[in-house]
Amino acid sequence: MSDTSAGTETAGRRIMWRMVFTGLAIAIAAAAGVFSVFQFTENERERELKRWQLRLGIVADSRLADIEGWMATQFRELTDVAENESVQLYVSILDEAGGAGDQAEATYLRNLVTVVAERAGFRPDVAAANVRANVERAGTAGVALLDKNGDAIAGSPAMPAITGTLAAFIQGAPKGKRAVSDIFAGPSGAPAIAFLVPVFGVQEDQSANSQIGAVVGVKEVTRELYPLLKQPGSVDETAEAVLVRHMGASVEYLSPLADGTAPLKLRLASDTPLLAAQYALRTPGGFARRKDYRDADVLVTAREISGVPWALLYKVDVAEALAESESRLKQLVIAFLMIIGFVMIGMAALWYYGTSRRATEAATRFEQLAERFENQRDFMHLVTNSQPNSIAIYDAQGCYRWFNSVAVELSGIDKESLYGKPVASVIGPVEAKRIIRWIESCLEHWEPESHTHTLTRTIGGVPEERVYSSDLIPLPATEDEAVGVLFVSQDITDSVNERMRRERIMRQLVSTLVSVVDRRDPFSANHSVRVGMVSRAIASEMELEPELGEAAEIAGNLMNLGKISVPEQVLTKAEALSETEIQLIRDSILTSADLVSDIEFDGPIAETIRQLQENFDGSGMPGGLAGDEILLTARVVSVANAFVAMVSARAYRPGMKFDRAIDILLEESGKAFDRRAVSALVNYLENRGGREAWASFGAPSSGAAA
Repeated sequence: MSDTSAGTETAGRRIMWRMVFTGLAIAIAAAAGVFSVFQFTENERERELKRWQLRLGIVADSRLADIEGWMATQFRELTDVAENESVQLYVSILDEAGGAGDQAEATYLRNLVTVVAERAGFRPDVAAANVRANVERAGTAGVALLDKNGDAIAGSPAMPAITGTLAAFIQGAPKGKRAVSDIFAGPSGAPAIAFLVPVFGVQEDQSANSQIGAVVGVKEVTRELYPLLKQPGSVDETAEAVLVRHMGASVEYLSPLADGTAPLKLRLASDTPLLAAQYALRTPGGFARRKDYRDADVLVTAREISGVPWALLYKVDVAEALAESESRLKQLVIAFLMIIGFVMIGMAALWYYGTSRRATEAATRFEQLAERFENQRDFMHLVTNSQPNSIAIYDAQGCYRWFNSVAVELSGIDKESLYGKPVASVIGPVEAKRIIRWIESCLEHWEPESHTHTLTRTIGGVPEERVYSSDLIPLPATEDEAVGVLFVSQDITDSVNERMRRERIMRQLVSTLVSVVDRRDPFSANHSVRVGMVSRAIASEMELEPELGEAAEIAGNLMNLGKISVPEQVLTKAEALSETEIQLIRDSILTSADLVSDIEFDGPIAETIRQLQENFDGSGMPGGLAGDEILLTARVVSVANAFVAMVSARAYRPGMKFDRAIDILLEESGKAFDRRAVSALVNYLENRGGREAWASFGAPSSGAAA
C-alpha cells in the first residue's frame, strides 16, 4: 500500500470518527434538551396541583365550618329547653312521683316544645296531606321531652313515634352527654337526624347520675343541611361537596349528587379501585387524584366532621381543573421541541458542510451551503410562521439575523428591511437596551435564560401594554455564522391576567374564611385583618424582604382560624375571661398553626403562627424560644397582635389610647417583644400616618355595639 493511499485511509478514518463523535454530541444535546422540556412540564403540573390543593382545601374548610355551625345551632336550641328551670322542676317532680303529674304543667311543657320546634325548624319539610280525623297522622319531625326511661312526657304535634332507629339512638346515647344520631330515613322516607340534650335536676351537677330526662329533636335535613354543601360564588362547573359514611363493606352517599341521585340511594363497594369517597373516609384532610361515583377522574380533598361518622369530600373534575394548564403546557412542549429540532438540524447541517468539503472546493461548497441554508430558512419560516410566538435569531450586537412572520408583524417593518437591522431601531432604545443586556448575559454565561417583561404594542391605533415570556438560547458559531441567540417570545398577557384573577379569587376565599371565623367572635371582628395590616406596616418600616412582609401579613390574617375550636359562649362573653377561657384562646392560636401546616405557602406561615406566643426573653410558649431563635415574622406579628388587642374596643372595656399602648409595648421591649419591631411600629405611627390610618381601631365593633 502506498503512502498516499495509507494517508488517505487514515484521514478517512479520522473524518469518520470525527463525524461519529460529533453526531453523538448532537444527540446528547438534543436528548438533554428534550429531557429538560419534559422535566419543566412535570414541575408545572406539580405546581398546578398544589394550587388546586390550596383552593379545594379552603372551600372544604368553609363548608365544614358551616355544617358544624349548623349542628351547634341545633344543640343550642335544645339546650335552652333542657336548662329551663321550669322544665327541670317538672321533670324532677315526675321522677319523684313515679310519672304522675299535673295536667296544667303537662300542657305548659307541650306548648313549650311546640314553640321551640316551630322556631328552630324541627318540623316537617312538607306539610302533611289532609286525612280523615279518625286516621292518625305519622309524625316526621319535632321536639319531645323524655323522662329518664326514655318515655315521652311532652312532644310537638309532628314529633315521630319513638320506635326503631330513633328509639335505638335514645337508648344508646351516653348518660349525661349530648348526642347526635347518624343520618337515617325518617318516617316519611326523607333523610333525618336526631339531636339529644340531657336534662339535669335543679341545682344538680351535670353528671350521668344527675340526669333525670332528656330533650330530643328530630329534623329532616333536606331543607337546611344539604344547601350548606353549596359554596357561594363558586365558578367551577364540576365542583361538588358530598357527605359520605361507611356502611358495612360499602360507602354510602348521604347527600344529593350532581347526577340527580337522591340522598341515601347510592352505595359503592369500599374496595372500588381509587374511589374518592373511600379515600375521604380513610384520609380526612388529604388531597389526591381519584375516581368519583361516576368513574370520572377528579381532584378530591376531605374533612372529618366532629361528632358524626361522616366525611365531607370536595371534588372537581380533572378535565375542568387542569384543562387550561395542560393546553398551555402542550403548546410549550411543541414549541420547545421544534426549536430544539431546528437548532440541532442547523448545527448538524452547518458542521457537515464545514467539514465535508476540501479547501479546493470551497467556492462550490459555500454556494451549495448558501442555497441549502436559504431552503432551510424558508422551511423554518414555513413551520414557525404557523406558531403564535415570536421567534428570532439575534447576533451578539442585537441585530436581526432570522425571524418568523410573528416577529415581522411585531416589528412593524417589512421583511426584507428587517434583516441585519439593530433591535434599537425597531422597538426603541429603552426596550432594546434591556434585550441587548439579556443577549450579552446569555452569551457570557452560555446558558439559556428566561425573562418575563412588558412591551407596549399599538393595536388598532391604540397603545397597549402586553406581557411576554421570552426564552434565550445561545447558538454556537459556525464557519458561516458568528455566535447568536435564539429569542422566543410568547404573549402571556391573557395567562397573567387569568392568574391574577385566580389569585384574587383565592384571596377572596381566604377573606371569606377569616370573616366566617370573625363572625363567631363579634366582639373582636376584623381583629385578624387589622393584625395583618399592622404586621405589613411594621415589616415595611423594618425594610424586610417583600416575601417576609407578605408572610407576616398572611400569618396575621390567619392567626385566628383556630377559634373554630373555641366555644361560642367564650368568644361572645361580655365580661373578663377566666384563666381557663384565656388558655382556650391561647391554644386556639396553636390550632390555627396546625390547620395551615399542610398548606404550601411561599413563607413560614404555620411556624410564624406557632411562635406568636413566644416571648423575646424566652418566657413564652410553647417552645420557650428566645431572641433570634424566634422567627422575625413571628416577632413582627406578635407586636402587631398586642397593639391591635390593646387599642381595639371590647365588650368589657373601651379601646386603649395609642400613647398608652405604645408605653406598654416599650416597657415590654426586650422582655415579651423585640425592640426593633416595637420601634418600627412607633415610627410608623408617628411619621408614616399610622395614627390617622388606624384611628378607627378604637371604635366598637358591630357585635359589641349590639
